[in-house]
This record gives sequence, structure tokens and C-alpha cells, in this order.
Amino acid sequence: MRKILIANRGEIALRIIKTCQVLGIETVAIYSDADASMPYVREATKAVRIGESPVQKSYLKGDEVLAVAKAEGVDAIHPGYGFLSENSAFAKAAAEQGISFIGPSHEIIALMGDKVAARTTMQKANVPVVPGSENGVASVEEACEFAASIGYPVMLKASGGGGGIGMQLCFKEEELKKAYTSTKSRAKAYFGNDELFIEKYIANARHIEVQIFGDTKGNVIHLFERDCSVQRRNQKVIEETPSPFLSEEVREQICQTAVDAAKAVGYYNAGTVEFIVDEQERFYFLEMNTRLQVEHPVTEEMTGIDLVKWQILVADGQPLPLKQEEIRRQKHALEFRIYAEDPVTFLPSPGIISSIEWHEADGVRIDNGYSANTTVTPYYDPMIAKVIVSGKNRMEAIKTAQQFFERSSIEGIKTNLPLFKRVLQEEEFKAGNYTTAYLSTVLTKN
Repeated sequence: MRKILIANRGEIALRIIKTCQVLGIETVAIYSDADASMPYVREATKAVRIGESPVQKSYLKGDEVLAVAKAEGVDAIHPGYGFLSENSAFAKAAAEQGISFIGPSHEIIALMGDKVAARTTMQKANVPVVPGSENGVASVEEACEFAASIGYPVMLKASGGGGGIGMQLCFKEEELKKAYTSTKSRAKAYFGNDELFIEKYIANARHIEVQIFGDTKGNVIHLFERDCSVQRRNQKVIEETPSPFLSEEVREQICQTAVDAAKAVGYYNAGTVEFIVDEQERFYFLEMNTRLQVEHPVTEEMTGIDLVKWQILVADGQPLPLKQEEIRRQKHALEFRIYAEDPVTFLPSPGIISSIEWHEADGVRIDNGYSANTTVTPYYDPMIAKVIVSGKNRMEAIKTAQQFFERSSIEGIKTNLPLFKRVLQEEEFKAGNYTTAYLSTVLTKN
């Protein structure tokens, strides 16, 4: 490959550009009016305006993105994550125009993007799934009837998309009735599919995902797991690998199950199989993300492998560079997502960043999307950067993270830096004793 268009923005666009620079590949960035002065625009070989600031008028305009790709003569499109990364129609259209889509086939994206169909596929492959509705619930009455049959609490989920946007926890029927209409509306707006289904809510759970990778030769491997249990509004905030919770026996089982799940659908390129794990370490399939994850750097730091480089090689028809037995855990790594938001209410805090001071040190990697005097707009996800710390063991990594947050600052807007300072001092976190409900308990403490 000689030239790649990056159909994304911010820190992930910069991340992809850096690997392309190492490989000697030219890059074409796209930008909206709001992003014209962003760092990634300056770093790309060439940058092309894609439209107005709202995502519907810029980064989600698949036809326009493909027109730019065609005009610039690119060999491939890297979608990053979010936006068009799991849009099967876009992936299909790119392939039809002779442009490689750096990800799996559009058929796999479509299959695993439908959460109900994905559950059914995994059940046929003997992958354990969370107890839930076999099909979508067609009405609020049907939703209430099914929830009553499996018992509250339940999680109401959008079939067409994941993350905090597409789900709602309900502890009783009144909450489910209220959530049904609002969740259905959000699902239609964000995913173009308003089908909903219900899963049993597992209390005191861990959110564990496995990084898998396949090539077009039929090889599939895993790069171990990530613990993504520290969340706010069902969205990840801190991720780490290895998980401090899993036993080695269950770690081996869950990673092999993820490989089996990927093989069941003929998967290739980077992907993630997500599981919910209960207090007894019983694990259940949640979903498969058919793209690179926000938290992929923790796996890179732990294994020493450039996942974006692997994505490009596989999309170019090459086999996986390593076999399963050649992949080793080299470090312990944690990732902290830095958001422009109130550290208590988690409400977005857009505005101009007047200054950023990062504490640079051994064991610290900063995937930054913004610089001083740039603006965090209300148009996009308010993530400013990702900070990845690593060490020879978990406590060394935590100590490095503590020093980083004590000596780093962002001025001009509110951020969640104070939250991380607090979490890193918590004995429960330092001991690895946290679940998906952990942050809410931290914030209720005096």
C-alpha cells in the first residue's frame, strides 16, 4: 500500500498517521470545519475538507468520503473507530470501488453488528451468552413480559449498536416502560435501527474483552484480554491488561473462546470479543466489535506489537506476522481516557484548551488529539487524549500513573484528571477489586 485515507479525526487519526509514516505510506486526512486546525490535519501528507461541523454533514457522509478516496487515488481506507468503522454498507461500497477497507468484510460487519444475530451465531458456536431474549422485543408489553420471566434487574439494549448510548439498566417494570421509548429513539438516531432486546443484568460483574486478530489465510490468534470494568454511564474510562481479576485457568479459557468465536464467522483483521464475567468467573458473550478499539494501546504496550501495522499488513493480503505461541505478555499496562467533562457529573465541558502540560516519563505513552489553543467542540466525543502507562508489574504501572497525574494539567476547560488522581489512591482499585459499578461507589464516598 502506498496511500491510505483515514476516515476519522483526533487522536486515532494521529495514531494511524504515525504508523503509516514508519511504513513509508502517504496519508490523506479528512476534516470538518470544526477540525480545520487540529494537529492530525497538519501531520497528514494531505488533508481534505469533508464538510460542515456536524457529523451527519462531515464524517458520516460515506459517499463523500469515498469520492475523496477515489479522487486522491488511495489504496485503502482506515476507518479508525466510531463513525463509519462498523458501517457494512460503507465497507461494501469501498470494496466495489476497488479500495481496500482496513477491517473485516462487510458481511462480517453486518452479521456481528446486529446484536441479536450475533447472539444466535455465538450460541450455535457453543459460545456462552448472557440469558436474554432470542429476538428483538417488538413492544413495551413484550419487553415487560420477558423481563418478568427472567427477573429484574435487566439491561435493555439496542440491537444495532453498543456502548452507553444503546443500553439502559432497569430495576423494575416502571423503569423499563420509561426506558423503552427513549432507548428505541436513541437507537434509531444513532444506529439507524430501533430494534431492542433484553439481557439479564449480572451484578458485581467484570467487563473483559479479548483482542483477536485474523488474516485472510484462515489464521486467527488472540493477544490476551483487557479488563474494561471501570466505567461511567456504561462507557469505559480505565482499561488494563492483564486483568487483575482472572485466574490463569479462566484467562486461557476466555481467550480461546474468543478465538473460537472469531473462527465461527471467518473473521479477519483486528477485532474484539467482549464478555461479562460474574463473581465466580463464569463468562458470557456480550458482542464482537469489528474494528480497532479505543483501548488497543494497552495491548500494544503489553505485547510490544503495533496493531495498526498488523491491520495494514492483513488488509494488504499478508499473513499474520506471528503465531499464537510467539506472542508474549511483556508488561502490565493501563489506559486512562482523558475527557473534557466534569469529573463528578460526567457532563461534557467543551471549550478552548488554554494549556496542556503532560508529564513525560519512562513507561508513559500519550496518544493525544489536541494541543494548546485548540477547541473541544460539542460536535464530537469529548475525549482529548489517552494516557497509557506500563511497568514490569501492576504496582509499578500504578505508581507511574500516580506520578503522571500529579504532574500533569489541562487548563481552560474541566477534565476528568481529578477523578483519576482520586481513583489511583483508592485501596480497592490498587488491590484490583473493582467491578462495572466501581466508579459510582467511589463518587458516593466523602
